[in-house]
Amino acid sequence: MSALDTISSIDEGEFSGKRVLLRVDINSPIDRDTGCIVNDNRIQKSIPTINDLLEKGARLAIIAHQGDTTDYSSLIGLQEHAGRLADALGKPVQFIADVAGPAAVEKILALADGEVLLLDNIRYLTEEVSTFEDSVTQDPADMTSCYLVRRLAPIFDCYVNDAFAAAHRNSPSMVAFQELLPSYAGRLLMQELSALQAITENPARPCIYMLGGSRAGDAFGMIHQVLDDESADQLLLSGLIGEIFMIADGIDIGETTREFILAKGFEPYIAKAKQFLDRHRDKIAYPRDVAIELSGERKNVDIDSLDDDMMIGDIGDQTIEEYRVSIAAAKTILVNGPPGIYENELFDKGTQSLWTAVADAEGFTVVGGGDSVTSFAGYVDMSKLDYVSTAGGALIRYLSGVQLPLLAAMSKKFAR
Repeated sequence: MSALDTISSIDEGEFSGKRVLLRVDINSPIDRDTGCIVNDNRIQKSIPTINDLLEKGARLAIIAHQGDTTDYSSLIGLQEHAGRLADALGKPVQFIADVAGPAAVEKILALADGEVLLLDNIRYLTEEVSTFEDSVTQDPADMTSCYLVRRLAPIFDCYVNDAFAAAHRNSPSMVAFQELLPSYAGRLLMQELSALQAITENPARPCIYMLGGSRAGDAFGMIHQVLDDESADQLLLSGLIGEIFMIADGIDIGETTREFILAKGFEPYIAKAKQFLDRHRDKIAYPRDVAIELSGERKNVDIDSLDDDMMIGDIGDQTIEEYRVSIAAAKTILVNGPPGIYENELFDKGTQSLWTAVADAEGFTVVGGGDSVTSFAGYVDMSKLDYVSTAGGALIRYLSGVQLPLLAAMSKKFAR
């Protein structure tokens, strides 16, 4: 039974005149110099559920996070988010610089049918930050005594979660309200699960996974899962992930790039990559040539000709063409992570070329991860992609076969 069959959606709820607590993920990239939102993709994606609930007469209060202790420069208030939501909805969005204190409670109790209030950043509460989750072990029942839940649950009639991008977080706002309130999944959460189900359960063949970027730790769990369960027919690797596989296959990628990989703590993944190659070599493709900077210009270099002082910045022209052929032939394509340092114009060719090929492909395309979405937006018409996921870590963990705390909490509530 799929996750879609064990979760109640908002189509099953009655919201007219009810106080509804909605958890969304509108965590957005922030310009460090201005402190302003750079990309509001997640905000835009939250609009259908908010609109539905308001049209059904809900008295809607929204909780969300921005930044974290591990991303402290982005740990800011949600006032700009409220303005962006109001612009997208075409109606007022109230905001209060309080999360669950007396002022917030008073505002919530004063909501009329069809009105919406955004509460401030829930990560101003210790129990919601990642360092707390990492240090304190609690199950959802324990979390009902946390400040956020203790303060808000008694004044709401039901809870809606539309935050798949945070589904891997075992935090009170994600898993505890289900213990106390009727709970439903929003439109975005159901869409995310539908898209991932299409990728994992019976994908059209051939199915390729394009994995790049620099977050090797997340990717390796997914690689293990999709190779063993045969959901992927081919992996097109690039970025640091591809370079790790090159090392594992005995390629001398040069001292500079190798030391960079080791400095990131990725040495344990080299042995894992070798195991994958030993068992699934026919399904794994890594770059055959790369791009480096030489005298201020882009230069293609065969992987057998790399010198110690060469730092890899992108995939090379031969690899670009080989990957484009695979993309054109694929019936299902999942993308997570750009192939090169696309922010540098010397190294944006691989990303631009492959993303254009993905956008033009006839196969079903799913793109996930913040860097992937941001880079796609810079090069192609996003409407040409079949599904753009809001998730990064949650997407990877789902595809790795990990039980996500949010889905476990929603399924538990459904079973009750």
